[in-house]
Order: sequence, then C-alpha cells, then structure tokens
Amino acid sequence: MSSSDLPSFLLMQNPIQGYDWGSHDSLTTLFGIPNPQSKPQAELWMGAHPNGCSEVTLAGSAQKLSTLIDAAPAAALGDATLARFGSLPFLFKVLCAEKALSIQVHPSKAQAEAGFAKEEAAGIDIKASNRNYKDPNHKPELVFALTPYQAMNGFRAIPAILALFDRMALPALADLTAALRQSQDEAGLQHFFHQLLILCGESKDEALAGLLAYAANHQDEETFALITSLATQYPGDVGLFSPLLLNVVTLQPGQAMFLDACTPHAYVRGTGLEIMANSDNVLRAGLTPKYIDVAELLDCTRCLPKPDDQILLAPRCDGAVQHFDVPVPDFTFSVYPTGEHQLTTASAEILFAIDGTVHLKQGEQSLRLEKGQSAFIPAATGSYQLLAEGRVARAGNRC
Repeated sequence: MSSSDLPSFLLMQNPIQGYDWGSHDSLTTLFGIPNPQSKPQAELWMGAHPNGCSEVTLAGSAQKLSTLIDAAPAAALGDATLARFGSLPFLFKVLCAEKALSIQVHPSKAQAEAGFAKEEAAGIDIKASNRNYKDPNHKPELVFALTPYQAMNGFRAIPAILALFDRMALPALADLTAALRQSQDEAGLQHFFHQLLILCGESKDEALAGLLAYAANHQDEETFALITSLATQYPGDVGLFSPLLLNVVTLQPGQAMFLDACTPHAYVRGTGLEIMANSDNVLRAGLTPKYIDVAELLDCTRCLPKPDDQILLAPRCDGAVQHFDVPVPDFTFSVYPTGEHQLTTASAEILFAIDGTVHLKQGEQSLRLEKGQSAFIPAATGSYQLLAEGRVARAGNRC
C-alpha cells in the first residue's frame, strides 16, 4: 500500500476494557457511549496495541489499525518514527476509575530491557502470574483530568511522612518509624518502604487495626478518608499505608500530571485521558491481589520525595492551545480549543473530540467527529485543517 492509497483521516472504532475497577456510567455520561448491560467500562483504548487494537474502515472494509500500519508503515508512521520505534509508539486511552487501581511502578527503559531479557532467558511464560516484564519498553504516562481525578503520585517529603506516622503512634511500627527518623535519606526511605511491604502476621494485623481506627476518627482529612475508602476495596492490604507515604492529589478538570519511570503511583477515582508509551510492564506495590515481586519492585523504585511543585504538569500555551511537554519522545499531548487550526504532522496522530463536534479537512477529504469519537491521521497526511466546536485532544510522538 502506498501513501496515495491511505485516506487523510480514518474514523476509529475503539475497544473498551471491562476491568472490575471501571466506571459503570462515565463513558455514557461524558460521551454518550452506551452500556446496555451496565458492566464496568474501565478504559477505551485508541491505538494498535495487540491486547486491544482499534479498527478503521478502508475501502468499505473494517480492519485492525495494526494491519493498516503494517501494510504501509512509512506512510502511516512517517520515516523517522518508523526508524526510531518500528511501530506506533504510544497508546491513548480514556480511563474511568470507579475503584482504585493498584499502586504501581514502571521500570526505566534500561531496566525493562534487562528484565525482559532475563525473564526470557529463564523461560518464564509471558502470561505467568510471576512474570514482571511483558516487553522491553518503559511506560511513562500522562493523565489529563476530564472530571475531578484523585490519585497518588510519588513519595511525600520524609518529614511529612514521619509527621503522619508520629500522629498515629502505632506501637507495631515504632521501631520502623524511629529508623526512618535516624536515616532521612533515599536509603532510609527505601528501608521504610520495604519493611511496610513485607509486614506480616501479628505485626501487620496490629498496624492495620491501629491505622484504620485512627483513620475512622479523622475523616475530615483527605488522607485518612482515602484510607478508609480503600479499606473497603482492599481489606487487609499493606497498600492501605500508601496514602501516608505518597502524595495524594485531586486533579481538577483540565489539569494534568506526568508519571515517570521508577515513581510509585496509583489512580484512585475519576475519568481522564491517558497517554503512555506502548508497554505492559507493571511492578505492583499494593492494593492488589496480584503478584508483588518486592525485590524487583525495590530495584526499580526511586525512593526520593516528589516536591509539591513537580506533581502537576503545567502546559506550555500557544495562544489558547495547551501543549503538555513531557521528557520522553514516545508521545506528545496537546489540547486545542474551539476554533480553526492549521496543523501539520510528520508522524501518526490520533485526535479525540472531548466535548464538541470536530471537522477535519484536507483538500477534497473530510471527516466529522462527534464528542467521544477519534480519528487516526497517517503521517502522510501532512498538513490539514481542524475546525473544532469544542476541545480536541491531539496525541502523537516526537520524531
């Protein structure tokens, strides 16, 4: 297939992942996407991921986006993206959390390459419950809030962690807290984090009982209200201590944050747009019944506090257009307001209509999107016109 055979714009049909933490009504409320069986709708995926590939229609026939890209890789992705990544390097989602997701850490690129090679050499099945690395890629992420969006992102300052544990004065954790007070550095925080992860038996039961009793009497504070809520979802999980260790933040609609490699984080509730490098690598750290490889997790976790002023990602504004710049080449993310915009691309793009009708035009070709719909734009499209009657999210990558 040549570039001349590719339409400038392709309407996408996107799969919905029904994970049990998903919302039952968010996609319907925001975008009119039906949910006739009232099942959880957790993530709407836009991209070419093998576990959930979008479809496009070409010459009257529906096909997977990955099939279209494979048939004309240079025209679809652009020469530079094809040479650098070999495939579409990002996955774009609408994420709708009704319950909290697990606390996660994603490895760096180098860690993912080494870990994947090690597990391949060891013969660990790719679907095995104790498999950590599904691919040799990193998984940085950006989330853009569509509704109030509660999350945890990075470690609190060590004095703030100590202040919270000192207030509770839990006898089962007295020695551990004292050790952190003596070593208020990366090694000390790693030791503290490690010991909480491996709490077991009577010590774990006593610590969690004390935590929940204290939280029940301090429901006017966001941190302790969150702990009580999480306890109904993940009873007995050591991850219930995570709001004391990690920064708790509620993004307001239109705010964004970047989640880098080696940073513990969790999405708690809310709906947002999420874009990430194309990877499945997740190391879990709590709030989950799934496998936790504590040793590998610690090797991949940067136990350094994340300052308050680094949690939100402020946009770079070009007039009313917002560009959310990230320190990785795998993806770019921008939000365009109502109006007419002349755009040019040298790599594949996905446009998502957030809250209004969108018209795309190039010469004789055009496509109309209603809110909640998305379009794949091949690199060969080059320049095109965007007419927006509401906000439009633009996802791509750096060449």
